[in-house]
Formats: sequence, C-alpha cells, structure tokens
Amino acid sequence: MFDPVIAPSGTLLGLLQRGRGDGTLHALTAPRAEALAALDHCVFHDPRRDWQVENRSLYYARLHLDLNSELDAVEAHLFDPEDALDTDESRTGLALAVLGHLASYGRRDALELLRRYAAHGSNWAWALDELALRDDDAGLRALAAPVLARFPADPEGDAELAVAVRDAFEPRPWRLWAEDPRAAIATRVRAAQEAGCFDRWQRQMRPSGPRPGWSVGAVFEWAQQGVERGAVLHVPAARCLAAVAGPEDRPEILRAARTGTEGARCTALRYLADSNDPDALALVEAAVADGSTPVVEAAVDAFERMRSVAAVDRARRWAQRPDALGAAAGRMLACRGGAQDSDLVLGALREAVRGDGPDAPTLWTLVDGAGRLGIACAAPVLRHIYRETASSHLRGRAARALAVTDPSFATGFAVECLWDCEETTREIAARHAETGDARVVERLRRLAADPAEEDEVQTAVRSRIASEGSGS
Repeated sequence: MFDPVIAPSGTLLGLLQRGRGDGTLHALTAPRAEALAALDHCVFHDPRRDWQVENRSLYYARLHLDLNSELDAVEAHLFDPEDALDTDESRTGLALAVLGHLASYGRRDALELLRRYAAHGSNWAWALDELALRDDDAGLRALAAPVLARFPADPEGDAELAVAVRDAFEPRPWRLWAEDPRAAIATRVRAAQEAGCFDRWQRQMRPSGPRPGWSVGAVFEWAQQGVERGAVLHVPAARCLAAVAGPEDRPEILRAARTGTEGARCTALRYLADSNDPDALALVEAAVADGSTPVVEAAVDAFERMRSVAAVDRARRWAQRPDALGAAAGRMLACRGGAQDSDLVLGALREAVRGDGPDAPTLWTLVDGAGRLGIACAAPVLRHIYRETASSHLRGRAARALAVTDPSFATGFAVECLWDCEETTREIAARHAETGDARVVERLRRLAADPAEEDEVQTAVRSRIASEGSGS
C-alpha cells in the first residue's frame, strides 16, 4: 500500500487524517464547505499506513452524518474512469466502508450506491461484503446476475469464480445465491463452492516443509533454502528444531549460531533464546556485532522474546547502547523491567522520539512501558506523541499511558478522545473524561444510544453514567 502524505497536526485536514477527536470538533465549527473538502480528501485518499489495524470508516461516517452531507462526491470518486484502471482496493476500500456504516445508520442513498458499485465497480467484492452485513435478501439476490456475469462461462472463468467464493470475507451472498430459484445461478455457485472446498483440501494434503525424522542439519538447510528464495523461515524452523534436537545436537546448534549460513544462524539464535540457553545472550551480542542485517534483526527479535531474569539484567547493561540491541533492551525493560528501570525506559522513549520521530515503531512498546511503570516525567513526551503521530493505534496507547501519568488528562485529551476513531481510545475516554464539561455528558449519552458503537465502549459509557448518577 502507498505511504500517505499526512498534513500538519494543527490543521483540520491533519486532525481528520489522524482520526483525532479534535478533528470532528473542529470540523463542526469550521465552514461547512471546508469541512466537507477535508473529509472527502481523507475518504478518497486513505490516510492510514495500515488499514488492517487502524479504524477510520465509522469516524468518517459519523462526520458525514453530523455535516448532513450528500454523497455526490463519493459517487463521483467510485465511478471515476480511473476505477477501471486502478483496481487496487486501497483506492475505494475506505469509501465503501464509510458507505457501509452510513447504510447501517439508515442512509438509503448509501445502500443504493453500494448496490450499484457491487454490480459495476472494480472493487465489487468489498462492496458485496459491506452489503452482506446490511442489505436484505432481496437486495442481495438482485446482485447475483451482475456479479456472476463478471466470470466468463468457461474453465478459466469458473476457476476465478471458485477463488472468489472461497476467499469471500462474508459468505452470506454466496449462500443465498446457491439456493437461488434460477437454476443457472444456483448450479454455478454450488459448483464454485465445491471447487473451492476441493482446492482447500488439496492444499492441505500437500504440505511443504519439515517432516518427522528430519535432522538438525536438514532443518538448517530448509531455513537457508527459504533465504535463497526470499522467504523468511527461521521462526518455523526454530520450532522444528525444538522438536528434533536433543542434548547431543547442542554443539552443532552453537556452531550455527556463531558461523552458520544466514538461515541457519537466524534459526539457531531463535532456538537458543527460546530455550534460555546459557550461551544465548553472548551469541546474540556477537550476531549484532558481525551479522548481516537479517541476522541482526533475528538476534534482536530473539533477545526481546526472552523472559529470564538474566535477560532483563543484561538489558539494563545494554540499554545505553546506540544500536538496535540498545533499543531492544529499552523495549525489554518497558515490558518486564521494574520501577528501578524508569529512567532507562524514559531515556529510550525520549531518544526514540528525538531520533526517529513520533511514528517510530519502537514507540509502541516504550509508550506502553511508560504507562505500566507510571513514569510521571514521561507525560510531556507522551503528549507530543499523542498530538503528532499519524498512527491512531499509537495515539490510543499514548492516551492509555497519559491516563496514569498526566493529572490533566481527564480535563484535556480525554475529552476529545470521546470522538476518536479508535474504539479502545473512546473506551479510555469514557472511563476518565471529566463530566464537568457539558460536551462530555452529551457525548456519553450519544455513544450509549448509538447502535454502531462497540460493546466495550458502551459498557464503559453506561458504567460511567450509572456511577455519575448514583454520586449526584
């Protein structure tokens, strides 16, 4: 997927791209045309770096409702001539998901637009999945003919149809069509279902990889074959090694960890770290010093998985290192260190932001650690991460950490978090936001009554409303 361009956090567009609650609050007070332009930009140019773990669709759908917007721009985007040229689902997926939520809120125009796109658009499978959750049986049955017409009635078309049925995220439309009263449709869909099941069975009957009775050397060779064809196999290879290796194989495994091929060395390091071998830490340090980039990454990852007291003690020694192992040591202390490690974790957090910015991958663990250890001095840098990161998941982790480190959280960020795009962040806000703010009370009531809201958020909201009511 493309790497999106994110506007500054102080702009309306930047706030909406990040999915921040302040984005909605600012959009509702901005000129309507400006707010709609920013909203459409976000929906048509997905701002998420990873759409599989970050939420935006419900956030944007709710803003569509609040702005009472028409869907002409969404329609123009979906049916632009580019749709036939750029068939990557990232071009239209977010818009289709927003339409799905709008349909759930009763917007008939959104439902009709989804139906039209499922019949004629290139990303029809996504639209069909949205409809599977929201449309009635009659609406779905009407799509059977146009969807099946996408697949020529020849062996190649039938094979493509079988793959589409097998890989469908929501099976409801295909199940309906398999029982369609039109024999031509039902027969073809049932044949595709059977072909998909047979293909899955065939793949299960042809497993690749290690077999019972393999030697340690064979496992190492298999891992190296993966390296040569661009596949990363050292993790499953280490699991295989645990099954086939005995005490007599330890010298061979130690040699591989020191001087083996790339695949063998990565596998051996992972195996030794997972088994808490007494030589594992020294071998990890040596691999970071002289290994190739994949070996260094495997060594660091293996070290971070270790749970022993010796590994935590070594992390305290390594935390000041200016390399990947030092960064890993900081993350280990964030996860498994004690109160005495607060300064080291705080130093690692500050250094990560200073060196790699507010979106550095290492921050996820360090932010959690600052909250777990209750490092009050971390609040300023956590507030910076909260404001600037483009990752809504990292922002949610920062909010969770701020809830235990920043006394101003309840009257500050917690209020805007009630409008955040991530349900886990809204849940944190529901538990902490100061109800002396009239916006908080009204928002809690609205979330409690919203049928699209997640159960965990509504549980927190209702618990908060009940506790506030009993205390008054």
